[in-house]
Amino acid sequence: MLKAFGLAGLLISGLSGFSQQTNPGKIHIGLVYPLSTNGTHAPLDTNKLSFHLIAGVSSVERGFSFAGLSNIIRNEAKGTQFAAFSNHIGKKADGLLIAGFLNTYGEGQGAQLAGFGNFSRGNVKGAQLAGFGNIAKEVNGAQLAGFFNISTSVKGPQLAGFMNLSKKNVACTQFAGFINKAANVNGSQFAGFINIAKKVKGIQGAGFINIADSSDYPIGIINLIKKGEKAISITTDETSSTMLSFRSGGKVLYGIIGIGYNFKNKDEVYAMEIGFGAHWFQSSSFRLNTELTGMSVESFKRGEYFKSSFKVLPALRIGKHMELFGGPSFNFLSTNTIEGKTLHKKFIHSWENKWGDHLQALYIGYGGGIQFNF
Repeated sequence: MLKAFGLAGLLISGLSGFSQQTNPGKIHIGLVYPLSTNGTHAPLDTNKLSFHLIAGVSSVERGFSFAGLSNIIRNEAKGTQFAAFSNHIGKKADGLLIAGFLNTYGEGQGAQLAGFGNFSRGNVKGAQLAGFGNIAKEVNGAQLAGFFNISTSVKGPQLAGFMNLSKKNVACTQFAGFINKAANVNGSQFAGFINIAKKVKGIQGAGFINIADSSDYPIGIINLIKKGEKAISITTDETSSTMLSFRSGGKVLYGIIGIGYNFKNKDEVYAMEIGFGAHWFQSSSFRLNTELTGMSVESFKRGEYFKSSFKVLPALRIGKHMELFGGPSFNFLSTNTIEGKTLHKKFIHSWENKWGDHLQALYIGYGGGIQFNF
């Protein structure tokens, strides 16, 4: 054991002497502050190379630093800083930060990778990649996190498992498992549940709802666009399914959600519909609407009736708020109920399973209605 400590002391002394002869900075080796070659003076020193079995403390790093637990750098760091648990830089980190758990720093230029989080008190130029979350002010690059990204503004993509939040502008695209929120988005937003923004120049795609002041291409079931369009409609089709629907969206794309009643059935009478639509060839009195919808008619007891439709609906505007529309539809039907099989009988093509209790079919239908725009 004594021989091992002696060899370690010779190695430390030799590396210290080498650094003094060839480098303006020091080579800093130790266990944990102040048990190192720089001793109690370590918080004031600038190093070219640092290696600590547990944790290292320094003023400035201008090369590579390694710590079994944490690197604590009071001022700037330039180069690569690697720690099994965390890196803490007081001012600017210029280079690569790699930590098993956490990186904290004043501002950054380069890539920051952490198992849990990258938290910057200033601006970041480069990429932040974290297993849980990233925080920064202005980001000129990308933020990728397993759970959340928070920034003042971003010139690049934000990708998060749950949430992206930018207090000002996003100059690229936001992807989130649940929610995106930003001011102006010069790109697109895609979220599993909700997108919130002011002006969006690209697509807003959400699993349920989009909210914006201006967004021409929202793809969601409900789209609350201040400068867009919202409408309440009453429609019917070839199966006598009459729907009360809410249509909402921007100047081009819109979403559809509705409930209704089927007047041809005796048992399966309750109808539900969701879908998406697009406006084409718009003028002051006419436009062409195309819609892709899915409708289910239920008794809530047993069996199923599902119809997916592609609709081509020429629309005539009457004044500022009223609109009449109607046209053909191309439909795919799937049902295993007796009443569902009798709703429509003329098919382009149909097929049943080997037991004869489940019908699938393709056919041409029709539909139309009236809506009030507001």
